[in-house]
Amino acid sequence: MTNEELLQIIEQAVRDNVTTLYLSGKDLKKLPSEIGQLTNLQTLYLYSNQLSSLPSEIGQLTNLQTLYLYSNQLSSLPSEIVQLTNLQSLYLSYNQLSSLPPEIVQLTNLRTLYLSYNQLSSLPPEIGQLTNLLSLNLNNNQLSSLPPEIGQLTNLRTLDLNNNPLKSPPPEIITKGLKAILDFCRQQLEQETDRLYEAKLIIVGEGGAGKTTLAKKIQDNKYTLQQDENTTEGIDVIQWKFLLDNNREFQVNIWDFGGQEIYHATHQFFLTKRSLYALVADTRKEDTDFYYWLNAVELLSGNSPLLIVKNEKQERKREIDERELRREFTNFKETLTTNLATDRGLPEILNKIKHYITNLPHVGIELPKTWVKVREALEGDSREYISLEEYMNICQKHGFTKQEDKLQLSGYLHDLGVCLHFQDDDFLIKTVILKPTWGTDAVYKVLDNPQVIEKLGKFERNDLANIWHEDKYADMRPELLRLMMKFKLSYEIPSRPGTYIAPQLLSVNQPDFNWDESNNLILRYKYDFMPKGILTRFIVEMHSDIEQQTLVWKTGVVLAKYESRAEVIEYYNQREIQVRVAGKRKKELLVVINNELEKIHKSYERLQYQTLVPCNCKSCNDSQNPYFYNRDVLYKFRDNNRYQIQCQDSSDMVDVQRLIDDVLPTSPNLEKSMSEPVTRNQVFISYSHQDQEWLTKLQKHLKPMIRNQKLLVWDDTKIQPGAKWREEIKNALAAAKVAVLLVSPDFLASDFIADNELPPLLDAAEAKGLTIIWIPLSSSGYDETEIEKYQSAHPPNQPLDSLNSAQENKAWVDICKKIKAAILG
Repeated sequence: MTNEELLQIIEQAVRDNVTTLYLSGKDLKKLPSEIGQLTNLQTLYLYSNQLSSLPSEIGQLTNLQTLYLYSNQLSSLPSEIVQLTNLQSLYLSYNQLSSLPPEIVQLTNLRTLYLSYNQLSSLPPEIGQLTNLLSLNLNNNQLSSLPPEIGQLTNLRTLDLNNNPLKSPPPEIITKGLKAILDFCRQQLEQETDRLYEAKLIIVGEGGAGKTTLAKKIQDNKYTLQQDENTTEGIDVIQWKFLLDNNREFQVNIWDFGGQEIYHATHQFFLTKRSLYALVADTRKEDTDFYYWLNAVELLSGNSPLLIVKNEKQERKREIDERELRREFTNFKETLTTNLATDRGLPEILNKIKHYITNLPHVGIELPKTWVKVREALEGDSREYISLEEYMNICQKHGFTKQEDKLQLSGYLHDLGVCLHFQDDDFLIKTVILKPTWGTDAVYKVLDNPQVIEKLGKFERNDLANIWHEDKYADMRPELLRLMMKFKLSYEIPSRPGTYIAPQLLSVNQPDFNWDESNNLILRYKYDFMPKGILTRFIVEMHSDIEQQTLVWKTGVVLAKYESRAEVIEYYNQREIQVRVAGKRKKELLVVINNELEKIHKSYERLQYQTLVPCNCKSCNDSQNPYFYNRDVLYKFRDNNRYQIQCQDSSDMVDVQRLIDDVLPTSPNLEKSMSEPVTRNQVFISYSHQDQEWLTKLQKHLKPMIRNQKLLVWDDTKIQPGAKWREEIKNALAAAKVAVLLVSPDFLASDFIADNELPPLLDAAEAKGLTIIWIPLSSSGYDETEIEKYQSAHPPNQPLDSLNSAQENKAWVDICKKIKAAILG
């Protein structure tokens, strides 16, 4: 648009006394000063232009309530913008802003502020005075901390901080959501702050490599190597303290992990993030599996730094391919050599550990002073555990007044591995375990007990009185048993109350059983790296369906459910789990198994694996050794409209959709009977991921309707890992009677939604098979889209982010009634 054309539009708008002006997507590089003449303007659309600055006259638009400026090139805001005192919604995402003017505090009526995808490295403390703010979007910036004043935004409903290099609040707080963040910031604001200088050093490696000796020499460099040094059973924790340059004391909690095979699966619960790792290798034995340990640490620790310590016993040298390891494992920092018998190289190791551990991202961040005081009090408490009431009293004594703040601290310390407090367990929440090794030692006493080992993992509740006979366990046996079950290390046999199985200790020998090999469904899972314990966790989760409660062994299990049988076997050396199912309703059982394994897979953030689907050509059909296809390859073929694929054994062409349908879920309702006809009773929700918290609110309000009316609600969080959205949307639409659109500027700005979600939705609506209802989350340019012609579940001139809490709650109730009416109509 030329400047002359723009001036003509503005002049006409002045004459018409307009309250709304659309200037989006006009390739504007500059706004003329005449824009200030539109003094009655209430809504101004300027998104998707090339504006690098705004004229000072923008401040004359004193009646403006909504201003869309996203997807421009703004690097700063004019100071006059603070004159827009009636502004309620300001959208500035996808610009180049590096800071906000402190004067923004004058926009006291602001309720919605979107600042995502800018270059903000900090926020002014004054932002805390925008107390009417309901929605604040800050994702994809360069923020390393939030000002404590954020805690004053008590009306805030949504806060998006994704993809920022935040150190404060700590990630353990951020992952718990908005309330936890506001509570943390409020506590920082209400009191002085202090810094906690503490971190974990986790020492891993094979048994007998020298891990315990290294831990003790770090703690005391005068420690003398003992000839009969006992091998660590389970986990030992010792402290090492040193002074920093600022004369503050730094505490290192050294976790020395037993290297025996039995402990590997349980270690994963304590291989925490934000720690320093040391892998100790005995160069004489050459038994260290570097790839196993490096993979295990990378998978479980969130890319925490790792050092390899070569313990050159008797001066035996061993070379390792550092370049290859560094190429494959980005967290591997360097290799250090020592002879722990002579202390050669020990000073360098100590210096390197100090360097890496003091530079961990969480070290020295500002915490509320009461947090540091309580942490010190718990550290100085000699007891192994305390009751929740005692913990609360300690917090009260050190300045805490709110119960929610006390629980937030115990949750933070739990996430750091400092103590154990399982707030999601109604039984274990009553106890705060101050010394985690008290709990782990108790667990390992069961796993190491000769009688339990002899009985192949079986033990009775009465046996625990002998196993946990020491005074420190006597009053806590029920809690310790629950802890074992919490860690998925044991389960109770359903038909024999009081009898338990620790699956790690099951027989390695597969029991005899008959199997009908005709007409089986087969699925395989192939892992790039296979962590220990996947199958034992699966056995615990599925234990109630174990056939006769006897067909289970260390690496496999037979399940009976849905008039069908399933055999699930782990082949660890092949990094594979194989599943085969026979019976009347075998696909239903296979879906349950797949779903349970996927849950376990999701608990490992970086786990890489393939799901392999069997061929069903004439040659492969009903074979126990068919050709297998990578599930993702099949999805890719289907999404590219390639309907057939060649079997590499028989050379026959095979139908891609049939391959998928034979073994994989075809509906989001995974446990729904496969014989049940498809009914259009599903609510399909389309939303921008920037509006995740609004989705959560809708799901909460729909819950009673789902429960009472037996309706299904679908959104993209139901898509299974590795599945392709196009086919999932197609399947969901086939069962959908109502589509609910959560409309916001982010929703309308999303190319993904515009190109991939809306077209099939609108096509389905045109074909009269689908009813579209949309919800105005915030003011947007919906009237420039096809959405305008569909029913709004709430007045667009009163978007949800403009309502107070009570009004919003009532609006959600009304919206859900309209959705219900559309479903039942």
